This record gives sequence, C-alpha cells and structure tokens, in this order.
Amino acid sequence: MSEGAAQNPKDPVKQTREGILSTEVRAPTRGNRRLESFLAAVNEDEQVRTWWYMAQVHAERLGMSDHSWVHMQIVLNIALRISRLLSKGGVEPAMVTDHGMGSRDAEVVVAGGALLHDVGMSIHRADHEAYSLFLAREALPRLLADIYEEPERSIVIAEILHAIIGHRRRGQPYTVEAGIVRVADALDMAEGRTRIPLEAGQEGIHSISAAAIDQVHISAGEERAVRIEIELNNSAGIFQVDDLLATKIRDTPLAEHIEVLAEVKGESEKRLLTGFRLPG
Repeated sequence: MSEGAAQNPKDPVKQTREGILSTEVRAPTRGNRRLESFLAAVNEDEQVRTWWYMAQVHAERLGMSDHSWVHMQIVLNIALRISRLLSKGGVEPAMVTDHGMGSRDAEVVVAGGALLHDVGMSIHRADHEAYSLFLAREALPRLLADIYEEPERSIVIAEILHAIIGHRRRGQPYTVEAGIVRVADALDMAEGRTRIPLEAGQEGIHSISAAAIDQVHISAGEERAVRIEIELNNSAGIFQVDDLLATKIRDTPLAEHIEVLAEVKGESEKRLLTGFRLPG
C-alpha cells in the first residue's frame, strides 16, 4: 500500500469540538456598547455554545426543525428588529417604564432571551423552557459580570429569565421585551427551517405548513408600530400563521402594536386564498 493511501479519519471528538468553538452569533448593535459586550461574552462562552450544539442534536433525534445556533441568531436578529421598530413607534420597554433604565438595556434583555430561550433543549424537549431557566440562571451572572453591577445585574437577569419562560405556548409574558422574544421565536418560519423533518419523511401539518412559507418581511406598520408580511407558496401555511404565530402574539403586550398580513403567491393558489389578516 502506497504511503498516504491509508489515512486515519478525522477524530470525531475533535470535529465536534471545532464545530462548537467556531460558532459565532452576529447582530447589528448600532453602537450599543452593552449589547456588544454581551454578544462578545456569549460568543466566548464554550458552555453556551455547547448547549446550542446539544439542542440541535436532540432536535435531529426527534426529527424536529432547526434548533441550532442558527435558529438563535435568526431569533436574535428578528427580536432586535422588532424592538427597534417598537421603540421608533413610541412603545417603551419594561426596562424603561419599570426600572428607570434605558432602551439599550432592553436590547440586552431581548438578546439574552433570544440566545438562551432554547438551551433547555440540550436536556430534553419536554419542558425545555423550564430547563432553559436554570441553565440560563447559571450562565447569566458570568455573561453580565463585566457589563452591570448590582442591583442592575440581577434586574437584567430576572427580566431575561422572564423572557425565556414567556416563550412557551401559554407563557403569558408581562413585558414588551418578553413579548418580543416570544414573537421573534415564532417568526423563524421561512423556508429552510423544516429541512430536517421533511428530509426524514415526517410530513405532518407542522412541517408541511412551515414549508409553505417563503419569506417573512418585518417593517414599520401603517397603523401599528410593526408590520409583518408573510409570503406563502401554498395556503397550508395559514396554519403556521394562525395557529402558531397568532397564538404567540395574543396575550402579550405586543398584540396592539403588531399587524400581520399573509399572502399566497402563485396562480394555482390564488383562487383558494389570496390573503389573510390577523384580526386586530
């Protein structure tokens, strides 16, 4: 056998470690130094990045949609987009109204909720929101150590934990920040997130309806602070909008500040359904 013909396969443990350590979430911070420092701390934290890795391992074991760091980054960016549109529309977050802090502190809360809301999936799918609470409670003191002093640090931690538990189906978030995380999580619905269950042949209403969503556009609304427009390739996507997104928006402080419009694209579907608007 010639030299080099037989090569040892790459060490799978080393591959896993390299994959975890190469993970980096990004988002526009717009000069928010506290948000910049928080994202840097998260990106340097091996434990948080390993939780993201394990969350995706369990998602693949269950044939579920993406729950990797990619999902966290998408939710983070959607959440910050909604947060800034609400602020521009005059909607004040709890960090301002309840604690006398600032909108930039609210962005840290939103980012913390977005990045840590699903880390409990690293333990188990059932009750993962509750597991996310005690994992996040372990991580947040060190992630925020160089950003806040007491009592502000504990206030930020408590509000992040509230945002995490508020993303479950009947979470009933009390704050604007928690509502943002809840809605942003639901808005990671564009094509691509259903790849795993569909490739595994698991065709249910959730995977089929999610696959019917092409794009999600978030902008300033005409009548409300935020407008969400969803492009569908098939009317099956209405289940995703009405059953999942609408459920996430209702019973939150955001309900009166968001307008949602879903439209079906494509000639074959126009006769069945051309548009759908969530009732105000």
